[in-house]
Parts: sequence; structure tokens; C-alpha cells
Amino acid sequence: MYLCLILLPLFNSLFIGLFGYLIGRQITIYSSVLTLLINNILVLFIINEILLNDNIIFLNLYTLLIINDIKLNISFIFDQLVSIMLLVIITISTFVHIFTVGYMSHDPFIIRFYTYLGLFTFFMIILVTADNLIQLFIGWEGVGLCSYLLINFWYNRIAANKAAIKAMLMNRIADIFFIFAILLLLLEFKTVDYFIIFSLLDYIENYNLNFFFSQYRLIDLIVFFLFIGAMGKSAQIGLHTWLPDAMEGPTPVSALLHAATMVTAGVFLLIRCSFIFEKSNIILFIIIIIGIYTALLSALIATFQYDIKKIIAYSTCSQLGYMFLSCGLSNYNITLFHLFNHAFFKALLFLGAGSIISSLLDEQDMRKLGYLCYKMSFTYISILIGSLAILGFPFLTGFYSKDILLEFTWVTYSFEGIYIYILGILTALLTAIYSFKLIFYSFLKKTNIFNKYIKVEENNVYIIISLFILSLLSIFIGFIFSDIFVGLGNNYMYKSIYISFEHYNNIEFEFLNPLIKNIPLIVSFIGIIIYIFFYKIIIKNKKLYNFLFLIKKYIYIKFYNAGFFNLIYNKIYIYFLYLCYNINVKIIEKGYFELIGPIGFYLLLRNLSYKSRFLNPFFINIAILLIYLFIIIILYYILLYYYLFINNIIILLLLYYIIEE
Repeated sequence: MYLCLILLPLFNSLFIGLFGYLIGRQITIYSSVLTLLINNILVLFIINEILLNDNIIFLNLYTLLIINDIKLNISFIFDQLVSIMLLVIITISTFVHIFTVGYMSHDPFIIRFYTYLGLFTFFMIILVTADNLIQLFIGWEGVGLCSYLLINFWYNRIAANKAAIKAMLMNRIADIFFIFAILLLLLEFKTVDYFIIFSLLDYIENYNLNFFFSQYRLIDLIVFFLFIGAMGKSAQIGLHTWLPDAMEGPTPVSALLHAATMVTAGVFLLIRCSFIFEKSNIILFIIIIIGIYTALLSALIATFQYDIKKIIAYSTCSQLGYMFLSCGLSNYNITLFHLFNHAFFKALLFLGAGSIISSLLDEQDMRKLGYLCYKMSFTYISILIGSLAILGFPFLTGFYSKDILLEFTWVTYSFEGIYIYILGILTALLTAIYSFKLIFYSFLKKTNIFNKYIKVEENNVYIIISLFILSLLSIFIGFIFSDIFVGLGNNYMYKSIYISFEHYNNIEFEFLNPLIKNIPLIVSFIGIIIYIFFYKIIIKNKKLYNFLFLIKKYIYIKFYNAGFFNLIYNKIYIYFLYLCYNINVKIIEKGYFELIGPIGFYLLLRNLSYKSRFLNPFFINIAILLIYLFIIIILYYILLYYYLFINNIIILLLLYYIIEE
């Protein structure tokens, strides 16, 4: 059963990749969807056996290589963490496959698209089920490769080419640090198996590493490198610019890779390596800072966007920042809960956006939309449910994880905790603003002339099925699974997650003031009211509107361009290329090393000999005569020295002989 779940997507992907154009489009689609439906059934059995019955399954297939004391196995682990991640991956992938049938029905390369989707699902399963860091890294790089292929699926678009290359390069920067972490662990422990490393961490907790005349804790370096690797994959601030640009790919790609599965791989790494991260308080604090500023900055940028997919993309970055914040506070179970909930309502938002795009001739600019609540009522209800879920509306999925995540920030009882809590609440306010902006522009605002002459249809059964089931999950899945992740006495995840005693604070938040518990919800409603006030009252007052427009224009320039991160990176990259061009092309390639080497020495001697030809022969003869005289004088003094020396030796020997006689 377990191997079947892992290998089915791979076999299906290879089958349709090799024979898809022979068997036809319909069989390809049915084969891919059927494979995912079988995997869904298998996941339910795994949930029952692993999560509900508190078991852990190890599968050791074979030994790949043995080098001295290092042994690398191809093995898999199925524990509570893996079972939850498999449920997310397989479920979202299934609905994306079904949605793709309707969304890309007219695409001539749909067989290739399903091949890439199946390959991505396989590598994602390898990533989460890996029993060691090398195998995890294989899945890690595999999903990066599939991300490149899927973003660049429409390869005749220049924007898609650039976005795919950018995603690959920025992820490679982070992957280098991930490799450093693996090498340090391999050097110290002579193994890459999770549980061997986790059990021996206490022995290296006080080890130091000398680097550039300074000493660093070895565990801090390992944790730092792991964190940078997770930052790149989960699009944290500084390495986040690839995620919004990746929206150039088809919408099913955005829903599968960049909302629910691939971007959560970095968060999964933090949760899986919680045993290591709990040993470094410094890095945990850095994770908190990076997470909260990623959440806040991404929410600010999303507020000033008008591309419907980019708003949801920056919303993903913001929610990933929340997850990193929770990991920094050592609330790994809450992080996993929010990851689990976020996957369903964010996939719903992306697929809802895809429904709009497919009905309006691939139009993504919300300013050209409007009044779609009458023409696409089902899509409107779906996006409304997803937006309310991300706001944390009572009894929807996001309500059960987002509010608890912020409550844990409050119960740290420190100035830093209160400051971070305020930033988190401000992020929740901005989340409400951009979520309602998406609904207002797309569905409630007066329509432009653009879609008056377009026949908007919402009758594709595959799109409706995907949106309907994801809407139900976005309403009920948080309530159904809340007892597994949250609550005193909860021990479902204790075998997969480690929280040190000094960081454990799962008791205090149970006794918080109800007002504090409801602050995120109150702030979300305030954000909606602010947006309505701005667009219904301020716009009618021309003087106030002109004043605020000047302020908005200044802020708009900053955040519409994503905080100028792309501009700064492009400038740095261009200057780097210019420097390399000057050094390599204008200096090295033109023979600089040869000029200071053998060719330069040859030219020097040739020039000297050439210049000596024009000297006066009289001076040359005098110079040669002086050289001869100098040599004769030196030889004379040498011979005189040796003559005197030998003469003295003879005299001493004669004296010695006379004395002896």
C-alpha cells in the first residue's frame, strides 16, 4: 500500500509521457485522475493506521551506497507529520487534475502538462516521506525542476521563460546553503538519517567551529544553513520575488505548486527538523523576525496590486510568513495546522481566479472586471468562502488556526512578543483589505465595457466540481481536524515534533482574555469597513480624495513595484555582469595572463635587443672592455686570496713540523 502510493504517480507520469500521444487525450486524462483517486483512498487508510492508531511505519528498500562509515539507504518513513502532508498533497493534486480537465481542455499540449503534474506529485511525495536528508534533497530538487517545467509550460511567452529561470536561480541560491547544512551534519555524524542525528544532537551542542579567526557554535551554523534553504523554497523576504513572477504559468500550476504544496516544503523542513532548531535560540529569533516582516511586507504589496493572481500570490507569501513566525515561537503543531488549512482555502482562491480567467479571455486585471457576481455566482461564492477563511471568519477553516497562531505570540509575555503581535494584527488588517478589494473589483464594482460584449459562461462541470468540494473543505476541514493539532492533552503529533520545555507554552493561551482572542477578527472587520469607507465616501469628496490620492500615489509607487526588490536585484545583477565582462572579456580573454607570462618575457627581451641595435658601437666596445677588465680584476683578487691562503697553510704546516721535531 505504501509503495503503491509512492510509485503510482511516477508510473503514470512515465506512461503518459511516453505513450500519451498514442493513447490519446481522453485516456491520458482518465489515467491521471484515476491514479490520484486511488492515492486518495490509500491516504485515508494511512491516516487511519498512522495518525489515529499512533503507529510509525519504516520501509527500508535497499542500500544505495556504502563509503567507509557512511551508509545511504533508500528508505521511507510514514509518521504523523508525513500522513498529514500526504493528505494535503494528494487531495489538492486531485482537484487540480480535475480542474485542469476543464481549464486546459483546448490546449494542444495537455498530455505534456499532465506528465509534469504527475512527476511533480511523485517528487513531492518523495520529499515528505524521505527517511534521510539526501533523499529529501532529491525530492527537494525534483520539485524545483518540475516547478521550472510547469512555470515555463507556455515556453513561447518571454515572461514565462524569465519567470521560470528566475525561480530556478533563486531557489538554487538557497539550495547551496541547504547542501552546506547536509555536509556539516554528514561530517559530524557520519550519517544523514533523521533519527540518528536527532538522538545525538546533545553531544555536539557545545561544539565550536573556527572560521576566519572566530568561533561559532556548530549547531547554530547547521540551523542557519537549514533556515536559508527553507527561506528560498518558501519565498521569505529577500528570496520571495520568484513567487509572484511564477504566476506566468497556468493557473492549475499556481494552485498546486505555489499555494498548497511546493512553497510549503520549506515550512515542512522546519517542522521535520524541529529537533535541531530547538537547540538554537538565536536562529529561532531570526526566524520570527523574517517571518513577521515577510507577512507584513507581502500584505502591503498585495494591497496595491490589480492582477488577480498576483494578489493571491502575495497573500501566499504573507501566510507563509505567519507559518515561519509560528515555527520561530516553537509552535510547530500550530504551524502544521495552519499549513494544512491554508492549502485548501488558498487552492480554492487560485482555482476560483482560474475560473474567472478562463471565462474572460485570459484577462487577469481586476480593473477590467466587475458585476461578475451575477454572471459567475458559483465562482463568487467560492472566492467569498476562501476570502472569509483566510480572514479567520468564525467557524471557517482559517478561524481555527490563524487566531491561535497570533495568540501564541501574545503569551510570550515579552516586549518583543507584544511588538510582533501588533505587526501580526496589522497584517491581518491588510489581509482583510486586499481580500475584500479582490471581491469588490471582480464581483461587486460596476462593470467596464470590457465584459459587456463577452458571453460569460460558468457551465464547465470539472471546474464546478473542484470549486464545490474545495469550498466544503474550506468550511469544515478545520473543525474536523482541530482536535488533532490543538488542545491540552493532545498527543497526536508528539512523535514527529519536538518542543523544548523552555519553549512550551501550550497552556497559557487557554486562559487568555476573550477580548484579546477576538482582536484579529475585530481588526479584519475593521479592514473591510475601511475599504468600504474609502471607496464609498472618500471618492465622492473630491478635496479629501485628491489629498489622499497624493499620499496613495507616493505609497503606490513603492508597493505596486513590490518594494523595488526586483529593481535592486536587477541592478546588482547587471553591475555584476558588467564587472565580469570587464574582467573576463576585456582583460583575461585578451591575453592578460599571457602578457605577464611567457609572451611578456619574450616581448621584453625582443624590445631590449631591438633597442640595443641603435646604440653607438664605440660605447658598446667600451662597455665590453670594462666588463672584461672587471672580470680580470675579480679573478686576480680571487687568485690572490687563494694564493695567500695556501701559502699560510704551508707555513703553518712547516712550523708544526719544526715544533714536533
